[in-house]
Amino acid sequence: MREVEHPGGSHPATLILGIGELTTNAPGAVGDDPGDDPTGVVRDAALLLDGGRVAWAGPESACAAGVEEALGRAPDRVVGVEGRAVVPGFVDSHSHLVFAGDRSGEFEARMAGRPYAAGGIRTTVAATRAASDDALRAGLRRHVDEALAQGTTTLETKSGYGLSVADEERSVRLAAEVTDEVTFLGAHVVPPEFSGDPDGYVDLVVGDMLAVCAPHARWVDVFCETGAFTPEQSRRVLEAGAAAGLGVRVHANQLGPGEGVRLAVELGAAAVDHCTSLSDDDVAALAGSWAGFRSGSGDAQGTVATLLPGVEFSTRQPYPDARRLLDAGAVVALASDCNPGSSYTSSMSLMVALAVREMGMTVAEAVWAATAGGACALRRDDVGHLAPGARADVVVIDAPSRTHLAYRPGVPLVHGVWKDGREVVHPPR
Repeated sequence: MREVEHPGGSHPATLILGIGELTTNAPGAVGDDPGDDPTGVVRDAALLLDGGRVAWAGPESACAAGVEEALGRAPDRVVGVEGRAVVPGFVDSHSHLVFAGDRSGEFEARMAGRPYAAGGIRTTVAATRAASDDALRAGLRRHVDEALAQGTTTLETKSGYGLSVADEERSVRLAAEVTDEVTFLGAHVVPPEFSGDPDGYVDLVVGDMLAVCAPHARWVDVFCETGAFTPEQSRRVLEAGAAAGLGVRVHANQLGPGEGVRLAVELGAAAVDHCTSLSDDDVAALAGSWAGFRSGSGDAQGTVATLLPGVEFSTRQPYPDARRLLDAGAVVALASDCNPGSSYTSSMSLMVALAVREMGMTVAEAVWAATAGGACALRRDDVGHLAPGARADVVVIDAPSRTHLAYRPGVPLVHGVWKDGREVVHPPR
């Protein structure tokens, strides 16, 4: 990457030249047919960042006029990326990063043939409860930095490994130090002290626990699954969270069929995550939730099906059928589900590769799902795309096209990252 420096402050206007392939994800692509490329690719492109936002994007041949119109002066910095591809910063809309302990032994046993079950979460609960705030904070920041180095510029993370009033409160409070997208997941599993009284635990979640956690969170979530919470219990949690002003998200249909997906759609959830075991009615409900948005007759977005292929990779379960969802008209996001038990990876490029290789998605669809799809799952219109006005979150890939994200799995292809218009991951100089 070649660079020409100009005088500028800590937030300089930056012109990126020499982009071989620019993926913009222009707004409005949600309504495109699944067979179309929804990602607004511009070749031989340039991108202008100013004040933490995208000021202009288009062909490099038109950038002089574009910069003059958008900025009215020369940019503070000019950076050349020498034919590399540029995509929006990844939007990881599902992770669990406030935890302590290690479950590598569980992973090793699973690889030897032991099936995955939700109960392993309790191992992490014990370690998290025993950890200090400083230890949890250090682990959280390490994982956020790890994700940023791999191109994730917007990240949601959840509580759910405390499962007591005090430990859930500190989990969401610590999470709020690193992201605005904090989810209260007190209803992750029933903790050991309530093993004989799950409804009593739900009373605690919707009462004292929600009261202290809601001020630090944007979302409420529940694990609606056999071995976790029933549909009736899940409804109580989600309705209480919504009444407290939180947006709704749901874990559902991971370990088998269930009512979680349709409950999520009924309650207007922003996203329902996992979606591994879906009935025809589930798929129809997810697709139908977008009918008003697509037709222009409704303002609210529908419920995004967030797929988490890192889980299937780590647990050897069948992958969700993304092709089935897309062909039906559902909106799909990809997320890492980074957690110590079932998907201990923060690599969104790996999610893209798995989606293309194992789930029937095209490269264009997978990149859209990992960027704009994640933004939809968080009900955000400022991230996940690089049209003018978007937040200036930019990833430079050390390859001529985004196809290399799937073509070269496991290779560290992130060459540079801008977050809010500031270069935070630098290429070798």
